[in-house]
Amino acid sequence: MIRPLIVIALLAAAPALAAPPVLDTPVKDDYWQAARAALGARLRAVNRPRRAKNVILMIGDGMGIATITAARIYDGQHPAEGPPRPGEENSLAFEALPNVALVKTYNSNAQVPDSAGTASAINTGVKTRIGTINFGQAQDAAACKTPEALPTTLAEIAKRRGMGVGVVTTTRITHATPAAVFAHVPNRNWEGADRAFPAADRASGCRDIARQLVEFAPASTGGLDVALGGGRARFLPVARGGSRDDGQDLVAAWQARFPAGRYVDGAAGFAALDPRAPGPVLGLFNNDHLTFEVDRDPAAEPALADMARFAVAKLAASAAGRRNGYYLMIEGGRIDHAHHASNASRALSETQQFSRAVAAVLATINLDETLLLVTADHSHTMTISGYPERGNDILGFIRNAAAGEGGGPVSPEGFALDDQGRPMTTLTYANGPRSSPPLSPTLPPNDRNRLQDKTYGTQTESHGGEDVAAFAAGPRSNLVTGVVEQNLLFHIMAEALGWR
Repeated sequence: MIRPLIVIALLAAAPALAAPPVLDTPVKDDYWQAARAALGARLRAVNRPRRAKNVILMIGDGMGIATITAARIYDGQHPAEGPPRPGEENSLAFEALPNVALVKTYNSNAQVPDSAGTASAINTGVKTRIGTINFGQAQDAAACKTPEALPTTLAEIAKRRGMGVGVVTTTRITHATPAAVFAHVPNRNWEGADRAFPAADRASGCRDIARQLVEFAPASTGGLDVALGGGRARFLPVARGGSRDDGQDLVAAWQARFPAGRYVDGAAGFAALDPRAPGPVLGLFNNDHLTFEVDRDPAAEPALADMARFAVAKLAASAAGRRNGYYLMIEGGRIDHAHHASNASRALSETQQFSRAVAAVLATINLDETLLLVTADHSHTMTISGYPERGNDILGFIRNAAAGEGGGPVSPEGFALDDQGRPMTTLTYANGPRSSPPLSPTLPPNDRNRLQDKTYGTQTESHGGEDVAAFAAGPRSNLVTGVVEQNLLFHIMAEALGWR
């Protein structure tokens, strides 16, 4: 035992603790000051409660890391208001969320995944095969006869617990990512009773995705509280301008099931909706996917941010009556489609709109009771390269390539040239269609219809296989960190809701 007097003597003899060194430098420019401010924000990070009432999952379909970086620059160069900026210093709305992880995206049988398998992992907590929605990796169409043996989705559990459930997308609402919220199907193409779902396959007993939406969570738990997107043709018979060859009118079936519900098929009807009104809402604003934002007619189709804002208000109003919260999935789905066309301009514009939808959601929710998780299902093959100067048009030819490591041939206009003497763009794809309509050389690099250059010529550009990012705020968002398997996101959302 050490005597107190000895302890006092030792303390008196110990050298005084040195004052912490002053962090100083002769150069304290804007970057230094911004970094100090960012550090301060992190040190003041809010400790959120451990349990969430609500979960909002936002998926930028095809929004890989390169897409986020390029869209960040694009957004700065094409702001909603104010003068354009160089862009590199800009941040998208979800980049301000405090917790970030890298997510492995492979399917159980595919190194490079598709949206069906990836969205299934996020919604069920198990990985499955490419092209398959919410089936176990060893299950086939025969499993449709025993639906109780299929993986249970987050939305199904939420409904059983009396929670609200909603889906918002810019794609067909029967497309792979939104379908993973409410459907189980061994082939993602079985969206409706049409040519993509042959009679022989229908004999398996599997229901098409549109029908599963209308019949979601039957019995006392009710269906989807809000569903907004495209894909109207999958719900209507051929005689009514749809694609269904079975004669079923699923819009009429939905209205019969929910007599207090509201069905809308245009922007005017959508604008007239009251989110506080009782009954579910079904909005189908296009026979196919919704129009790309740069081409959208606001008199015909609502914007993603408006649909997201309405869905949150609708589910919050419903949850207030039930006090059980909600689960909402919001997808910026056409980022993926623009990439498949190797059309970087529209891909970045769609990512910008997705960011604005995230901002709209953040302005509406209370992060003490809502977990917000923003991620992508997979990436694409777009890359950013070539040493362009700061502030160079992200869609343009590379300028100032002669500086630093970028030394090489330059055109009279100052553009970097490849080994065949052609100007190069900052954004390129590894594969995809080789020419634009008309051919690329006749279109300026920042024309919205230009298709970017690529290494391999293929009919469509493919997905990429690298990790994607996940951003999170709210209860249990601290679990979104490190490098994780994609199916872990389901388990984090369940943990936030207190499900064990």
